[in-house]
Amino acid sequence: MNIAEQIKQLRHQLREYNHHYYVLDNPLVPDAEYDRLFRQLLKLEQEHPEYLSADSPTQRVGDKPLSHFESVRHEIPMLSLANAMDNEEARAFDRRLRQKLEPADDSNQFNIEYNVEPKLDGLAISLLYEEGVLVRAATRGDGETGEDVTQNVRTIDSIPLRLLSEKPPVILEVRGEVFMPKSGFEQLNNLQLQQGKKPFANPRNAAAGSLRQLDPAVTASRPLDMFCYAIGRVEGLELPMTQSDRLALLKSIGLKVCPEIDVVLGIDACLAYKDNIGGRRNSLPYEIDGVVYKVNSITQQEILGFVSRAPRWAIAHKFPAQEEMTVLEAIDVQVGRTGALTPVARLKPVFVGGVTVNNASLHNAAEIKRLDVRVGDTVIVHRAGDVIPKVTGVVLERRPQSAVPYDFPENCPVCGSDVVIDEGGVIARCCGGLFCDAQRKQSIKHFVSRNAMDIDGLGDKVVELLVDTGLIHDVGDIYRLQYDDLLKLDRMAEKSASKLIGAINHSKETTLARFLYALGIPQVGETTARILANHFTSLDAIQAASSEELQLLEDVGPVVANDVQVFFRQTHNQEVIDKLINAGVHWPAIERAPEQHSELQGKVFVITGTLSEMSRNDAKSALLALGAKVSGSVSAKTDIVVVGENPGSKADKATSLGLEIIDEAQLKQILKLATDNV
Repeated sequence: MNIAEQIKQLRHQLREYNHHYYVLDNPLVPDAEYDRLFRQLLKLEQEHPEYLSADSPTQRVGDKPLSHFESVRHEIPMLSLANAMDNEEARAFDRRLRQKLEPADDSNQFNIEYNVEPKLDGLAISLLYEEGVLVRAATRGDGETGEDVTQNVRTIDSIPLRLLSEKPPVILEVRGEVFMPKSGFEQLNNLQLQQGKKPFANPRNAAAGSLRQLDPAVTASRPLDMFCYAIGRVEGLELPMTQSDRLALLKSIGLKVCPEIDVVLGIDACLAYKDNIGGRRNSLPYEIDGVVYKVNSITQQEILGFVSRAPRWAIAHKFPAQEEMTVLEAIDVQVGRTGALTPVARLKPVFVGGVTVNNASLHNAAEIKRLDVRVGDTVIVHRAGDVIPKVTGVVLERRPQSAVPYDFPENCPVCGSDVVIDEGGVIARCCGGLFCDAQRKQSIKHFVSRNAMDIDGLGDKVVELLVDTGLIHDVGDIYRLQYDDLLKLDRMAEKSASKLIGAINHSKETTLARFLYALGIPQVGETTARILANHFTSLDAIQAASSEELQLLEDVGPVVANDVQVFFRQTHNQEVIDKLINAGVHWPAIERAPEQHSELQGKVFVITGTLSEMSRNDAKSALLALGAKVSGSVSAKTDIVVVGENPGSKADKATSLGLEIIDEAQLKQILKLATDNV
């Protein structure tokens, strides 16, 4: 047997032993035998580096520490689940599903088959395998964008670096939960105390902190594990049509799934499962904060679809909340990067749900008013597996005489701009978007983005460097940047600096619609910006428009009209706009177009895959200009799906829903006909 064959055979053996040890909990050989084979493989690879492979069992740890985590955009969003806090909410969820699946059956007596599983208290992770090899791991993040933690995930022994499949799919994205077992958490905290370090509050925090270490060697020293529970993107694999069979498929190719997963019929069986596992909660080797019910049939899942950012066909049934009382010592108002003002309760420290809580969410001005919460009050703090505890009530019997009603600020605590609260009294927002320090980086990133001013080369990292070094304070300063200024930035080469200055100068010639969108006016997206520009034809006219005039336009209601007016009323915003105009930002004059309606008005399009003769952005702009709507996800409300090369799962979903599917040539024909008929 030659060296290459020896190495291949050793890797295969070690992968099998790893799978049985870490996934099946059924060791095939003693540890000494595993160690002997591991050392043998390591020696061969050191002597013959030409055969070294990233998916070798010897390569779990070895990369250098990172300076930061790269951002990863999920092609298929990692959605969150709606919650049921008691049995009645769970039953209501089941009734809604049965009504939607069998609307003609007034009795709704049929039962839905559910896949049921514990809800682990860990960190959601996406694993991407290409040709069976693990190439990327990313955190959930906000569901759309997460962080690349591949180096760290590779250190988790229960996660295969190569799938146990002779014919692996071209692409397989797997979703699951990384967690720290209770025994490992206890050992880690004992070690932390022995080393004079602060112990972790709970296994979830320990898992999250371990996975986000810049040095993978630190992660490798932590006892992490993972259970897989879903499939995301997939190519080159025929998937089973039930959730349970998909989990069985994952298990068959070497991925670990929770052994407590079951399939039951009807909501009563779901509740019985929840009671059973809840009774065993303390004896389970990992922390859970509830159970998850998922419709088992994939066909039924597709019929039910999604609502907002959550699937209709799944729900997390949380265990009863844990609550404690403490004193509210202060209320601070924080300004987020989008300008939203969030009140935070500063509390006398209290131990709730295994965590010492110092701060809690008060959500918004309406919630403070509803609770009539005041500084000095004894409040009820609620924590039920939530990352952020919340204040849920006031113990009025303990209210001190000195407590006075809380007045929500009318001006931003950061920049002093007006605070606007929407009609429902839910979101309070600072209107100094172009000036406010709290929003500075976010407003600049939005301003330079592709669909706004489209300044190529001015990415997120460069923006942060420019702000952190004091070279720019608002978007107007972008056009004051000099070549020599850019050379001061870390890793900015002469060629890159020259190209960026060129891109900045090129961006001065834009359109009114793009400029309006770039300003980041609350509620004003690309479509609304285009409507405003085409109707009023000038920036001065938009700024002078009354609320009534603004509301005459499609998609502009009282909330949007108010946001537009308040934005332009801020002196600081006007100063930045003047700075931009004086720097040479301009656009061609717009002639008021006659009232037009195309046959595409209101139709919902989804574009997937690569288009060869036009960019997806150009296609989107052309459709929007003709009154169509362009969505990022396929649903029953989608009218037409445009499929280019390498389309991914959106095309498959469109086929399963029976939607109209067209190619790029047909799209161009539709656009031409619609334009000719306007």
